[in-house]
Amino acid sequence: MLVYKFGGASVKDAEGVKNLAGIVLRHKDNGLLVVVSAMGKITNKLEELYRAYLEGRDDVQTVFDEVKAFHYQILEQLFSAGHPVFDDIANTFVEIDWILEEEPDEDAPDYIYDQIVSVGEILSTKIVAAYLKEAGCNVEWTDARNYIHTDNTYREGKVNWEKTENDIRKKLLPLLERSIAVTQGFIGSTSENFTTTLGRDGSDYSAAIFASCLDAKSVTIWKDVPGVLNADPKWFDETQRIPQLSYHDAIELAYYGATIIHPKTIKPIQNKNIPLLVRSFLHPDAEGTDITSANNHLPVPSFIFKINQALISIFPKDFSFIIEENLSDIFSLFHKHKIKITTMLNSAISFSVSFDHDAAKLQALIADLSVHYKVKYNTGLELVTIRYYNQETIDRVTAGKNILLEVKSRYTCQIVMRDKTVPA
Repeated sequence: MLVYKFGGASVKDAEGVKNLAGIVLRHKDNGLLVVVSAMGKITNKLEELYRAYLEGRDDVQTVFDEVKAFHYQILEQLFSAGHPVFDDIANTFVEIDWILEEEPDEDAPDYIYDQIVSVGEILSTKIVAAYLKEAGCNVEWTDARNYIHTDNTYREGKVNWEKTENDIRKKLLPLLERSIAVTQGFIGSTSENFTTTLGRDGSDYSAAIFASCLDAKSVTIWKDVPGVLNADPKWFDETQRIPQLSYHDAIELAYYGATIIHPKTIKPIQNKNIPLLVRSFLHPDAEGTDITSANNHLPVPSFIFKINQALISIFPKDFSFIIEENLSDIFSLFHKHKIKITTMLNSAISFSVSFDHDAAKLQALIADLSVHYKVKYNTGLELVTIRYYNQETIDRVTAGKNILLEVKSRYTCQIVMRDKTVPA
């Protein structure tokens, strides 16, 4: 049993769908589950549609028409006129039409988000499954919501593992014994059959859930890079592919923000000792990165950059110590405002954290914190995380920067900084 996961970049256009089919055709036997994300940047476009609808903007239909046009253009390049998939896609768009016809429920924004944004995966998988059939594959389109069961935490559904594993083993496993299955990443459903999503970029996590419950031989994530690199090519001119990576280091890199793997992906497959293979869909025969239980350190230092960071420092108004009671209160407020901390440091009378800057969330958080604490903050910052650092690597990334916060452990260094040219 194998699991293949294809991200949005791999199916961003008709040629991408054809390339995916070429990779899948190499494994025409049964026992292959293909997990597919929304096409290209469609998740971003559906998020724009969600915001336009929630805000009552005049461009709601315009944005929706752009989503439709993108998919119909791909359909026209893949299928002849009159193919049943055109009606299937049109019927899928009707699900969004029904939502847009009603006034938005301002008390349920996360629920609305999941119902709109999840449609991207439904569309992509219906197109991919139809094309694979045309290419001669024995394939069945499969709705992930019938298998991945979550609670009612919209936008970040928490998996009911017992029910999920039971349904995957009872219903999906027999299907895979007779055909290849194409299903969605990113989505699940509640006990009331409402759609949930597993968190932004959660398709990798979906693949890991399916693999764990199926006791898969391996999971392959098909990317537009040759494997896991020691830095993002956007930030470094010279990068190195890491041939082998331990589960431990993969979790660390994902936790600190490496975009190659979703942070939740590793644990389900680590529990079953299932290898995670990262391969290039541009060069499917090339070596990539194998993530396994092998306990070997990274061969080179790895760098993770995050921009648009906010740094907030919190001080008790009465100059008392930052103790467990304070930290519990502070963390509960971060949880309330759904802010994920990227690094943190505490001293006797202060607690400093960085996180992805969202202006509305930041101001709401500061308002709550200010009841009991004095708060200072900066925005427009960068965070660099170096795994297996040394002083040379630190000097390399901090040249021309002012350091606002530096946190070191045995193997990891995190630095919050900004250009020296930016006023304090």
